[in-house]
Amino acid sequence: MTDTTAAEGAPIIKPSATDHPLYEQVVDACRTVYDPEIPVNIYDLGLIYTIEINDASEVEILMTLTAPGCPVAGEMPGWVADAVEPLPGVKHVNVGMTFDPPWGMEMMSDEARLELGFM
Repeated sequence: MTDTTAAEGAPIIKPSATDHPLYEQVVDACRTVYDPEIPVNIYDLGLIYTIEINDASEVEILMTLTAPGCPVAGEMPGWVADAVEPLPGVKHVNVGMTFDPPWGMEMMSDEARLELGFM
Protein backbone atom coordinates (compact mmCIF):
# COMPACT_ATOMS: atom_id res chain seq x y z
CA MET A 1 0.00 0.00 0.00
CA THR A 2 1.15 3.52 -0.68
CA ASP A 3 2.34 5.79 2.13
CA THR A 4 -0.80 7.60 3.25
CA THR A 5 0.76 9.89 5.85
CA ALA A 6 2.42 13.24 5.40
CA ALA A 7 5.76 14.14 6.96
CA GLU A 8 3.96 15.72 9.95
CA GLY A 9 2.11 12.46 10.60
CA ALA A 10 -1.26 13.70 9.32
CA PRO A 11 -2.94 11.38 6.83
CA ILE A 12 -2.69 12.37 3.17
CA ILE A 13 -5.96 10.58 2.55
CA LYS A 14 -8.56 11.42 5.19
CA PRO A 15 -10.09 8.30 6.78
CA SER A 16 -13.62 7.31 5.78
CA ALA A 17 -16.67 7.26 8.07
CA THR A 18 -16.68 3.46 8.27
CA ASP A 19 -18.82 3.43 11.43
CA HIS A 20 -21.85 5.11 9.79
CA PRO A 21 -24.75 2.73 9.07
CA LEU A 22 -24.86 3.83 5.41
CA TYR A 23 -21.15 3.26 4.79
CA GLU A 24 -21.32 -0.29 3.38
CA GLN A 25 -24.23 0.65 1.09
CA VAL A 26 -22.26 3.64 -0.24
CA VAL A 27 -19.25 1.38 -0.88
CA ASP A 28 -21.48 -1.13 -2.69
CA ALA A 29 -22.91 1.69 -4.83
CA CYS A 30 -19.38 2.88 -5.68
CA ARG A 31 -18.59 -0.68 -6.77
CA THR A 32 -21.26 -0.36 -9.49
CA VAL A 33 -19.21 2.34 -11.24
CA TYR A 34 -16.47 1.18 -13.60
CA ASP A 35 -13.56 2.94 -15.22
CA PRO A 36 -14.41 2.49 -18.93
CA GLU A 37 -10.80 1.63 -19.77
CA ILE A 38 -10.23 -0.93 -16.98
CA PRO A 39 -12.71 -3.76 -16.31
CA VAL A 40 -12.69 -3.26 -12.52
CA ASN A 41 -14.96 -1.08 -10.38
CA ILE A 42 -13.58 2.23 -9.16
CA TYR A 43 -13.72 1.28 -5.48
CA ASP A 44 -11.52 -1.80 -5.91
CA LEU A 45 -9.25 0.16 -8.23
CA GLY A 46 -8.55 2.44 -5.26
CA LEU A 47 -10.02 5.54 -6.91
CA ILE A 48 -12.30 6.31 -3.95
CA TYR A 49 -10.11 7.93 -1.34
CA THR A 50 -12.60 9.04 1.33
CA ILE A 51 -16.28 8.51 2.07
CA GLU A 52 -17.58 10.87 4.77
CA ILE A 53 -21.16 10.64 6.00
CA ASN A 54 -22.41 13.17 8.52
CA ASP A 55 -25.25 12.86 11.05
CA ALA A 56 -27.70 14.28 8.48
CA SER A 57 -26.75 11.42 6.08
CA GLU A 58 -25.05 13.80 3.66
CA VAL A 59 -22.27 11.98 1.81
CA GLU A 60 -18.97 13.55 0.77
CA ILE A 61 -16.79 11.42 -1.50
CA LEU A 62 -13.25 12.31 -2.45
CA MET A 63 -11.93 10.41 -5.43
CA THR A 64 -9.21 10.43 -8.03
CA LEU A 65 -8.65 9.02 -11.50
CA THR A 66 -5.99 6.69 -12.83
CA ALA A 67 -4.55 9.67 -14.72
CA PRO A 68 -5.36 13.41 -14.82
CA GLY A 69 -5.94 13.17 -18.57
CA CYS A 70 -8.57 10.44 -18.20
CA PRO A 71 -11.14 10.93 -20.99
CA VAL A 72 -14.07 10.63 -18.52
CA ALA A 73 -12.62 13.00 -15.91
CA GLY A 74 -15.57 15.36 -16.19
CA GLU A 75 -18.16 12.59 -16.09
CA MET A 76 -17.00 10.09 -13.48
CA PRO A 77 -17.87 12.19 -10.38
CA GLY A 78 -21.43 12.43 -11.71
CA TRP A 79 -21.56 8.67 -12.24
CA VAL A 80 -20.54 8.17 -8.61
CA ALA A 81 -23.12 10.68 -7.35
CA ASP A 82 -25.81 9.04 -9.52
CA ALA A 83 -24.95 5.64 -8.01
CA VAL A 84 -24.99 6.81 -4.38
CA GLU A 85 -27.76 9.43 -4.24
CA PRO A 86 -30.71 7.01 -4.75
CA LEU A 87 -29.74 4.94 -1.70
CA PRO A 88 -32.46 4.97 0.98
CA GLY A 89 -31.44 7.36 3.74
CA VAL A 90 -28.92 9.37 1.71
CA LYS A 91 -29.90 13.04 1.79
CA HIS A 92 -27.27 14.54 -0.52
CA VAL A 93 -24.05 13.49 -2.28
CA ASN A 94 -21.09 15.64 -3.20
CA VAL A 95 -18.20 14.09 -5.12
CA GLY A 96 -14.87 15.91 -5.15
CA MET A 97 -11.81 15.17 -7.26
CA THR A 98 -8.16 15.24 -6.22
CA PHE A 99 -4.84 14.14 -7.67
CA ASP A 100 -2.97 14.38 -4.38
CA PRO A 101 -1.76 11.80 -3.73
CA PRO A 102 -1.64 10.55 -7.30
CA TRP A 103 -3.24 7.16 -7.91
CA GLY A 104 -0.88 4.19 -8.17
CA MET A 105 -1.41 0.51 -8.92
CA GLU A 106 -0.54 -0.30 -5.30
CA MET A 107 -3.87 1.31 -4.29
CA MET A 108 -5.86 -1.48 -5.94
CA SER A 109 -7.50 -4.15 -3.81
CA ASP A 110 -6.21 -7.71 -4.02
CA GLU A 111 -9.39 -8.60 -5.93
CA ALA A 112 -8.64 -5.94 -8.56
CA ARG A 113 -5.02 -7.08 -8.89
CA LEU A 114 -6.17 -10.67 -9.34
CA GLU A 115 -8.79 -9.66 -11.91
CA LEU A 116 -6.19 -7.74 -13.90
CA GLY A 117 -3.60 -10.51 -13.68
CA PHE A 118 -1.17 -8.75 -11.33
CA MET A 119 -1.29 -11.57 -8.73
